[in-house]
Amino acid sequence: MNISKLTARFSRSFFGRLLVRGLGALGLGATLIAPASWAQETPYPVKPIRIIVGYSAGGGNDIIARVVATKMAEGLGQPVVIENKPGAQSIIAAEYVAKSAPDGYTILMGPSGPMTMNPATYDKLPYSPTKDFVPIGMICSFPLILGVSSNSPFRTVKDLIQFAKANPNKVNYASSAAPFQMASELFNQKAGTTFAHIPYKGSGDSVAAVMSGQITMTISDPPPMVGQIKGGTIRPLAVTSAQRHPQFPDVPTLMESGLPDLEIGIWTGLVAPAATPMPIVRRLQQELAKAVRSPEVRERFAQMTLDPVGNTSEEFGKTIAADIQRWTAVAKAANIRSSQ
Repeated sequence: MNISKLTARFSRSFFGRLLVRGLGALGLGATLIAPASWAQETPYPVKPIRIIVGYSAGGGNDIIARVVATKMAEGLGQPVVIENKPGAQSIIAAEYVAKSAPDGYTILMGPSGPMTMNPATYDKLPYSPTKDFVPIGMICSFPLILGVSSNSPFRTVKDLIQFAKANPNKVNYASSAAPFQMASELFNQKAGTTFAHIPYKGSGDSVAAVMSGQITMTISDPPPMVGQIKGGTIRPLAVTSAQRHPQFPDVPTLMESGLPDLEIGIWTGLVAPAATPMPIVRRLQQELAKAVRSPEVRERFAQMTLDPVGNTSEEFGKTIAADIQRWTAVAKAANIRSSQ
């Protein structure tokens, strides 16, 4: 018989009632009757929280994580530390967090790539986005930007495509994650080009390679590109959204550039190991939403062409499930498969 049943039986007995009355006069009766009060809830958090980012420092997800972490730390009352574990399309980081203690102190920066595109493109993964993680909340969504070096002769997407078709062995693209590779391969299909894939560990590295002239183009997330665009070292040729982005009103969409049906919008968010207690998940979600709604974070996001979200765990979970289906269909149609 468990302790709750023993306590309840004793409290109903004659001696139990006498004891409770006596203790009640001292204000202690509730302690005996309510065994739930014996086990005090463990406070959370009581130590620093780590956000594991599956890309190198300076990339889009790294920058976003650092912006949000600073604000979340204020509400949580504990430091929120960013730890980079780059490589293998964020598979290393995702597997690491999936196998970490489900105590809320090790969480994953879970963007579209490892959460919805890796399952669509890899034959086998050491983690399941839907079984090994519980969603905390989406941080932001954003279009991708097709960029070339400002020293290149390409002024439009049409210029780029014409050169690529005339020089198929001289063109390549930089990619650090599944979303960027997927977008670039779809670009190849729609444009009839053969840009070769050159992998990098982070989108900041991809952008740097394009700036230096080592790589022809990259289709990447905005954070590492915006500063270079404003600084004049990267020339944006198109965005992957359905409409032009307010941050770059003069940059056309890929569809406007003559590539119909080529629209790609991605997102990033936070997830925790699957067995993490829901009170901890709720606390993290609340602090994330507060951070995303703060004027400071919104201003930084606007500068980086990011659209803040801060939704619930349930809403984020539905998006993950729907996007896995969507990108699985896209990968199948594009014949994009990878193996570890």
